[in-house]
Amino acid sequence: MVPTLKKFYNETLAAQLKEELQCANVMQVPKLEKIVLNQGVGAAVSDKKLVDVAVKEMSLIAGQAAVPTIAKKSVANFKLREGMPIGAKVTLRGERMYEFLERFISIALPRVRDFRGISDKGFDGRGNYTMGIKEQIIFPEINIDKINRISGMDITFVTTAANDKEAFALLKGLGLPFKTKENSSNN
Repeated sequence: MVPTLKKFYNETLAAQLKEELQCANVMQVPKLEKIVLNQGVGAAVSDKKLVDVAVKEMSLIAGQAAVPTIAKKSVANFKLREGMPIGAKVTLRGERMYEFLERFISIALPRVRDFRGISDKGFDGRGNYTMGIKEQIIFPEINIDKINRISGMDITFVTTAANDKEAFALLKGLGLPFKTKENSSNN
């Protein structure tokens, strides 16, 4: 079964973006390539079990097995050695990516306290967007009673867009609730 968001992109949004961005053909229309979830566990230097917990939580959230991230350099000030596990990550593509995005927009984001929309400042100039989440408990897959520490994560949306304007149009079209100008002036 094709995810609803993927169907919407293929049948409606791609044609709208082709007109809006004045693309010569449908192959130039930007599309979502992958979503990367990343969680750094700074306290893992002293307690190795925290990385295992992070990997398990990331796997639950993504619906796909997460992998531990390994330190590339030794940093004496942080008591960090090269090769130590210090976080967790998972890369979503295809159907799972669209299913995650749908759950993220319709279920997880509305559970954020005092939510007024996501910032439009996370674009990198090459058509990718990164945002941070302060608490993993916004995802319904996480049982609040079973967690012993609240941790955040970064979510990166990698697109085929050539610039930030195209990426913004794509992500807004897919349903990401960006802050509007009148909302951001109230803060």
